[in-house]
Amino acid sequence: METQTHKPHRPAQSGSKAGKKGKGKQNTGFNEKAFAPKSGRRADRQARRNVERDEARLHVPLVNRTPDDEPPPVIIAIVGPPGVGKTTLLKSLVRRYAKQTLSEVKGPITVVAGKKRRLTFIECNSDLNSMIDIGKVADLVLLMIDGSYGFEMETFEFLNILQAHGFPKVIGILTHLDLIKKQATLRATKKLLKRRFWNEIYQGAKLFYLSGVLNGRYPDTEILNLSRFISVMKFRPLIFRNTHPYLLADRIEDLTPREEIRTSKGRCDRTVTLYGYLRGTNLRQSTKVHIPGVGDMDIKTVTKLGDPCPLPDADSEKRRKLSEKKKLLVHAPMSDVGGVMYDKDAVWINIPGNFTRGATDVPHGEGERMVIDLQDVDETLEETVARSNIRLFGSSSNPLTIDARHRDRENNYSDDDDDNEEEEEEEEEEEDASEGDSEFEEGEEVFSEDEQGDEGSGEEDEQPCTGPSNTGRHAARTIVRSTHGFSSKEKEGGDVVFADSDSELGFGRAGEVMYADDGKDILSDDEEEFDEDNEDDVPAWKSGLAAKASAAFEELNRRRRRKDWVAMIYSSSLGPEQIANGADTTGVKQDEIDDDFFRVDSSGAVNQDDLDMTKEALSPGALREWEDEEVLDSLRALFITGDRDGGEADQETNTHENPEGGDFVDLEARKAQSAPTEFEGIDTGTRALVEGYRPGTYVRIELASVPCEFIQHFDSRYPIIVGGLLAAEERMGYLQVRIKRHRWFARTLKTNDPLIFSLGWRRFQSVPIYSLDDHSIRMRMLKYTPEHMHCYASFYGPVALPNTGFCAFNALSGETVAFRVSATGVVLDIDRSTKIVKKLKLTGVPFKIFKNTAFIRDMFTSALEVAKFEGASIRTVSGIRGQVKKALNKPEGAFRATFEDKVLMSDIIFLRAWYSIQPRRFYNPVTSLLLSDKSRWSGMRLTGQIRRDEGLKTPLAVNSTYKPIERPARRFNTLKVPKKLQAALPYASKPKLMKPQSKQTYMQKRAVVLEPEEKKAIALLQQIRALRKDQVTRRREKQQERKETHRKKVQKDEAKDAEKEREKKKVYMRAAGMKSKREADIEEGKSRKRRKT
Repeated sequence: METQTHKPHRPAQSGSKAGKKGKGKQNTGFNEKAFAPKSGRRADRQARRNVERDEARLHVPLVNRTPDDEPPPVIIAIVGPPGVGKTTLLKSLVRRYAKQTLSEVKGPITVVAGKKRRLTFIECNSDLNSMIDIGKVADLVLLMIDGSYGFEMETFEFLNILQAHGFPKVIGILTHLDLIKKQATLRATKKLLKRRFWNEIYQGAKLFYLSGVLNGRYPDTEILNLSRFISVMKFRPLIFRNTHPYLLADRIEDLTPREEIRTSKGRCDRTVTLYGYLRGTNLRQSTKVHIPGVGDMDIKTVTKLGDPCPLPDADSEKRRKLSEKKKLLVHAPMSDVGGVMYDKDAVWINIPGNFTRGATDVPHGEGERMVIDLQDVDETLEETVARSNIRLFGSSSNPLTIDARHRDRENNYSDDDDDNEEEEEEEEEEEDASEGDSEFEEGEEVFSEDEQGDEGSGEEDEQPCTGPSNTGRHAARTIVRSTHGFSSKEKEGGDVVFADSDSELGFGRAGEVMYADDGKDILSDDEEEFDEDNEDDVPAWKSGLAAKASAAFEELNRRRRRKDWVAMIYSSSLGPEQIANGADTTGVKQDEIDDDFFRVDSSGAVNQDDLDMTKEALSPGALREWEDEEVLDSLRALFITGDRDGGEADQETNTHENPEGGDFVDLEARKAQSAPTEFEGIDTGTRALVEGYRPGTYVRIELASVPCEFIQHFDSRYPIIVGGLLAAEERMGYLQVRIKRHRWFARTLKTNDPLIFSLGWRRFQSVPIYSLDDHSIRMRMLKYTPEHMHCYASFYGPVALPNTGFCAFNALSGETVAFRVSATGVVLDIDRSTKIVKKLKLTGVPFKIFKNTAFIRDMFTSALEVAKFEGASIRTVSGIRGQVKKALNKPEGAFRATFEDKVLMSDIIFLRAWYSIQPRRFYNPVTSLLLSDKSRWSGMRLTGQIRRDEGLKTPLAVNSTYKPIERPARRFNTLKVPKKLQAALPYASKPKLMKPQSKQTYMQKRAVVLEPEEKKAIALLQQIRALRKDQVTRRREKQQERKETHRKKVQKDEAKDAEKEREKKKVYMRAAGMKSKREADIEEGKSRKRRKT
């Protein structure tokens, strides 16, 4: 048997088995059976966890009001305690995106991060006011943590501020990890900080690690990973920001006249302009805004400006990534980008090192180029304008000039001198405009407003072209032409003379006649046609141009005129009643003509007394349209009795309805899609008046009556936010909120103590009153906030919408060492009618008692007060209940009361009542930006704090001092039992009272006289007793010392025994844990290895 050899296995090389060989191993995907839990409990736990995790990701759907075509830049705030590396991280990120190194970081910095995304970085300092403002507008927060030190108080305070104002995206960044030398300590520190960070944010929050600083920046690889993560993040709209327009100002200018500042010595109110990207919802000019740290402001003007940091154009969309030229674009007016820095009233050009004007090999920054351009100027602006030439077309050989002979005709034309100057300046700015733009401005005929509406929708090629800078006018310029050069037949609407340009008709700007420089006569239409017959090189598009234009003009006249109500209301100086009555919107004075709208002179006035103003004037020709059956059929479906089933037009009309069994239609999305088509034919200015300025627009907001301290103490390190207020938020009122004292705040909040609230855009100080719902009967006032539970609070301040979160502080100064967030909560109601009541106890004493009736005094002061409380429940200290009946004549304020039992003269009667209280009308806005030291703002202080700051002693009232309580001894009368009753009582019940003996006994009367020997013996005994007493005392002290020493020794031994007992417990519990683990493994099917025998 030992020499037996086994035949080796030979796998099949052909046949059916060979085809099946290895067939199951080809699938290398995930095998669910291999990783399925074998325990039912574990499978149930895992399924529950997956369902809860998926459920936590679900959110209520919100409409994102940010436009998709040009969204505003994403605000990324870099927050952290001092010295953690915020500035270094900001410089590294700007270097990563814009390839530029900033020497000084101030204010917001905007860079282009991709084809559809721009980023605005802003550094948040350690001031609590800045953290509150940044927490309200930041889309992404880079929370920096010193890894070598750990979490600091500012970090937790900022996280609680974020929780109250809508939690944005948060990314944690650990720095200063290079200070930890041991790898084991580094791993343990990372794990500990990551767990703590997850507890504060959510499980799985992203945390980046920055190892060290190289050449003043963080390593490029780590910054690259961070920037890639930022570029793909998606942001969910927050409710408060999705309903309010706001702006983070990146530039500020003071437009106040210098003379006014000089005469008032700088104490006058200023006119300030703020620049920035709009965010949130549309901003209208009539919206009232609030600047945190300054106050409420009224907008004077809002102007749309060209985008200083535009997104890439359509050409770069074809490329896979951005070009290097697009990456270099950075917008940071308050920082020294390119050597140029914008201050509140000046532009500073910083040229570091040596500067050589003729050096061409060294690239110059923006500031250096500005200096070189200023040095190269050889003539003034007036000389440049006088020397400039204007060509109607880009291919024109000769410029156009103005003949002095026709200067006297300026007063006969419709445009005044101001319009001429404005048009000249605008044409000088638009010398490089396209040919189509010039034709639109100079060659287009003037029609009525109805023709303008029809014409604007059909002729797209005549729309003005805006350059990439977008610094010109907001709408196409329209010119009012006079009819001095036309004949009466042409004025009546006959054949109109058309030409290729105004120069061919003989009209220049503002009705002036233009001539070429070489003195050639400008040909008429007939002569031009004659020349066309003789010349063979005439373009094909000029053939028959007059006939085509005349036919188009007659076709426009035959069209049905529709009134442009938007232009009539917003572009006219007439009132609504005049427009409704059919007044002519063009009949305005020549000096009131706006350059941005058409104005047509009225041919005649209509007598308004001849018309019925309650009905619209109808013509017979207009009524013929209603005889068409197709028009009537199209209108029948719009009524209830109409046919809703037939026709595609009916389905399109009724798409907003949700019939039974139909799908849900998103009305918000439909509204957003129909908005561009609704405003398609309206110019930009009118659309801004109706719709407002859209988010993503770079605007210039001018504010008047701004406090002078805002400009004098301006600091670019503190953010300036312009938050739009809703109509309901502009008024003041009483707010009821649900509030809870923060668990980390040391002191209990007290009623009528001032608190600083951060609610909405505002920061203000108010005096709250805390209350609690008493069994849904009354709102009972609380003197202090309860522990670990919510309560209600009422205070006076600016109205905020319900469900708006807030946080409260006792002080905003940075000198406070403890946690500064004192409370958080949410707004419940506005101007709530429920009254807050306070408990009141009135006490009195009886002065006459008649069985169950008693007369009470010292509770009220008059019979009127007694009448108010008739029928009220009263009670004695011993628990006897009663009721107030009637007032007595004398003494004043006394009353009769009945009780359920007889009261005593020594009883105290009290009445438990409630009286309503109302919060104080106190509102103190936080104006931190008006101070030179922004962190030193202090509001209303408590009396004790004022005395402590001023070093004053508390006044001592005489009646408030504590005195020893002296209660008089009460004497109770002895029980007197009548003699007849005593005789009838048994002996055991008879009173056994013995009178005290009045006479002294014999032993008391006897006098004792001692002998001398007896006196000596007594003195000796007293001395022996004294010695014995002293000996016992000393022996007791020594025994106490021995006991103390023994007690310490016993405690030391007990401590050693307890340590040994703990070690034994650890060993036992470790063994028990391993045993339970083995048993659990056995239950799950993991068998142990068998031992070989």
